[in-house]
Amino acid sequence: MLKRFFESIGEYFLLLGKAMSRPQKRSVYMKLLVREFYDLGVNSFGLVLFTSFFVGAVVSIQMFNNFDASSFPIPNSFVGYATKVVLILEFSPTIISVILAGKVGSYIASSIGTMRVTEQIDALDIMGVNSPNFLILPKIVASVVFNPILIAISIVVGIWGGYVAGLATGNWTKADYITGIQMYMPSYFIWYAFMKTAVFAFLIATIPAYFGYNVKGGSLEVGRASTQAVVWTMIAVIIMNLLLTQMFLS
Repeated sequence: MLKRFFESIGEYFLLLGKAMSRPQKRSVYMKLLVREFYDLGVNSFGLVLFTSFFVGAVVSIQMFNNFDASSFPIPNSFVGYATKVVLILEFSPTIISVILAGKVGSYIASSIGTMRVTEQIDALDIMGVNSPNFLILPKIVASVVFNPILIAISIVVGIWGGYVAGLATGNWTKADYITGIQMYMPSYFIWYAFMKTAVFAFLIATIPAYFGYNVKGGSLEVGRASTQAVVWTMIAVIIMNLLLTQMFLS
């Protein structure tokens, strides 16, 4: 079991080495890249907007309840500040990335896995095409470029969700919430959030691609590979989140 784990890690990095080479035809690569932007990024807008809005509202309400239950008087303006910091540091980069690992990861693993079992990848190899580069590199670039945009939108929508929650519940005023949002926050929080988003995006694109590329069997194995890809991608994102937090925020 442990031996197979380390063999898989080695195979993963060997596949990355092939995928990260220079594209053979730039025009074909650009067409694939545009398609991946749509499939991996644009198609995730709705899920990101919906999730971010309601979680932003929930976070702000929980912050208010915690501050209100405190034995020390805490101004309501800190609800806006706490919501902003939680969204930037943890919720938007990490939780949204975990959600994208499920949605995008299953798509990548199943699409590449289907090409493997239908021998389309073998046909590419026979024609002299670098199949890992052809199939995986556009997904890596699209994820690393587009996921930070999704995270930025998630942060804005989550903060707006907290604002709407204040209007709906009446627990804090608009002025208090806006004052909290405008309170000073270290700028490196934002850089940290987008840096780890890029790392998560790389994992979300490459780990499912590895599982899909190495599928053996038929359609049943494609389904199993998709499930394994999502699980291992989520595990990798969570572990990397711990390591990056320890490295940059400790």
